[in-house]
Amino acid sequence: MTQVSTPAEAATRITGRAVAGQRGLAGAVTEVVLDSGDTVVVKRGHDRKAVAAEAAGLRWLGEADAVRVPEVRGHEHEWLVTELVGGGRPTHHAAERLGRGLAALHAAGAPGFGAPPPGGPVDAWIGLAPMVNEPGEDWPRWYAEYRVLPYVRRAVDEGTLDGDEAAVIERACARLPEVAGPAEPPARLHGDLWNGNVLWGAVEASLIDPAAHGGHRETDLAMLQLFGCPLLDRVLAAYQEVAPLADGWAERVGAHQLFPLLVHTVLFGRSYAGQAVAAARVVGR
Repeated sequence: MTQVSTPAEAATRITGRAVAGQRGLAGAVTEVVLDSGDTVVVKRGHDRKAVAAEAAGLRWLGEADAVRVPEVRGHEHEWLVTELVGGGRPTHHAAERLGRGLAALHAAGAPGFGAPPPGGPVDAWIGLAPMVNEPGEDWPRWYAEYRVLPYVRRAVDEGTLDGDEAAVIERACARLPEVAGPAEPPARLHGDLWNGNVLWGAVEASLIDPAAHGGHRETDLAMLQLFGCPLLDRVLAAYQEVAPLADGWAERVGAHQLFPLLVHTVLFGRSYAGQAVAAARVVGR
């Protein structure tokens, strides 16, 4: 089958509608107006498995009926077409609704830590970095094996981390069973919940670009804190009202941030390596 080469062609093939107009957004994302008057978002992925993983993740998150995510209109090859969800200014109401929604999303659960969304590939992606969705039952062991150490090894191979720095992170991994807190069931995670993937509105926030999988719910919340989030105190307070976090959760934030910090290290270099090592020193002491 011939692959489409433009966002307009992709939109037509996937939706069956002609294109009346289009506007480029950030990166490989285009807003397309169909001849029906409907507006969709067309995204070109860097890998077919990445597109399949994102589509499966959006559907899985949407099935929880907890937080708004764009409806998937279809995908083909490297193209994904979704509903357009609007952005806006964050409000206290939207922040509190997001906190309650995240609690409900996490409570929807997953078959295991690392479990992929139904129909999603085991070999998935987080941003432009590979991410393996291989299920496990023990969170500290699974987290070290599939969410921390693969990126440490890649960073060492590429010269972004040196041997001493890698050893610090490895020691932190060895301590995870002691510092992970009480055991919890696998949560249904967005998986890449930094503030750029939260589109705010006055009534509710929408979540885009997931790297969805089964994991520990504190990982989503730690990632939300990592790069700053408007009205974060409101989000967390509302979350706690619905699903209180286990005692000591604030001291575990650094452990959960190791994953996104190391992903950023392999994607963007030394500027994040120091943060990853610093977080690991706190975990490993």
